[in-house]
Amino acid sequence: MSGLGATLLSSALSIVMATVLGVLLGVALTYGWIGLRLAARLYVDVLRGIPLLVLILFTYYGLALFGVNVSAFWAGVIALGGFATAHVAENFRGAVSSIPSGQMEAAKSIGLPFVNRLRYVVLPQAFRRMLPPWVNTALEIVKGTTLLSIIGVVELLLASQQAMARNYMIIDFYLFTGLVYVAINFTLSRIGARLERRFTFARS
Repeated sequence: MSGLGATLLSSALSIVMATVLGVLLGVALTYGWIGLRLAARLYVDVLRGIPLLVLILFTYYGLALFGVNVSAFWAGVIALGGFATAHVAENFRGAVSSIPSGQMEAAKSIGLPFVNRLRYVVLPQAFRRMLPPWVNTALEIVKGTTLLSIIGVVELLLASQQAMARNYMIIDFYLFTGLVYVAINFTLSRIGARLERRFTFARS
C-alpha cells in the first residue's frame, strides 16, 4: 500500500506540474517573442529527445553536483514532470495552431485584449483538442513511475519486488501489480473520455 501511495502521489504531482508548465510553455511557443520561442523550442526538443530513464538519473545525481540536494522521490517527480511538460507543451502548441486564425482576429476586432482572447477564445478550444494526447501523456507518466525504483523510490513495482523476495510468490505479485496499473490507467482513460464528452456537449 505504501508503494501504491508513492506511485499515485508521484503520478499526480508530475501530471499537475506537466499540465501547468506545459500550457505556459505552449503559449510561449505560439505567442512569445522570438527569444522566448527559441528557448521554449530548445527545451521541448531536448527533453523529448532524452530517454526518461536517463533524465531520471541525471536529475537525481546531476542536481547534487550543483549543490541542490533533493530526495529521490522529488528528483523523480521533477524528472517525470519535466519530461511530460515538453510533450504537453508540444500538444498544446499543435492544438492552438489548429484553431482558425480568424477567430483571434474576430476577438481582436471587438476590442478584447490579448489575455482575454486567450482565456475566452483560444484556451477553451485548445484544451478540448489537446485532451486526448494529454490523457496519453498522463498514462505514460503513471507507467514511467516504475523507473523511479532505479534511484531507490519504493513505488508499487519495487514494493512488489521486495515482497517477492520474502515469499517467492513471483507470478502472483507481478499479476497483481499489472492489474493495479491497468486499473489506474483505465480510471484515467475514463476520466479523460468523460471530460471530452463534457467539452463536446458544452460546445454543441
